[in-house]
Amino acid sequence: MAKATPNKAVELIVGLGNPGAGYKYTRHNAGIWFLEALARSCNTQLQLDKKFHGLSAKIYLGGRDIRLLFPTTFMNRSGQSVAAIANFYRIPPESILVAHDELDIPVGTARLKQGGGHGGHNGLRDIISCLGSNRDFLRLRIGVGHPGNSHQVVDYVLNKPSRQDDDKIRAVIDESVRLMPEVLEGSWAKAVQALHTFLA
Repeated sequence: MAKATPNKAVELIVGLGNPGAGYKYTRHNAGIWFLEALARSCNTQLQLDKKFHGLSAKIYLGGRDIRLLFPTTFMNRSGQSVAAIANFYRIPPESILVAHDELDIPVGTARLKQGGGHGGHNGLRDIISCLGSNRDFLRLRIGVGHPGNSHQVVDYVLNKPSRQDDDKIRAVIDESVRLMPEVLEGSWAKAVQALHTFLA
């Protein structure tokens, strides 16, 4: 069962997506869109870090150093990258925030939560598998909407959103970036209220 309030400070923020130019602007990459926007807001760029199987950076936000990670292992192997950096820096799952695309909430909205299952998301599935039984990492669920038919989900997430939907996703990502200092400083309830009432 998901917890209402995190009990540990965030040390690592992960943005999920697939590497390569062909995937860059697809719905499934909403998590990395958020991570890149967060890095830009801190005047930082993600750099290749082979030992973590991804791109990483360090920012100072919310009164502490925070590590950023984009796994470049492809979505269904995201856990390999997350486990590598978490083990290296001894970061517990409860101190990890994972940003990812979410089919089950509307475009232009986002939700914060802690814990829970993978909901069919292959990136979350692999992270849970690699981190063990502790599923209490935080999630930033970025709404990309649903195609309306489960058989169309793969094609839907691996294609670009319409211009209108893209604008809405970018807007809620900007709002999520704006609220990150409050999340990191421990004002979880305040950030949740602001984000969960935002509609692009």
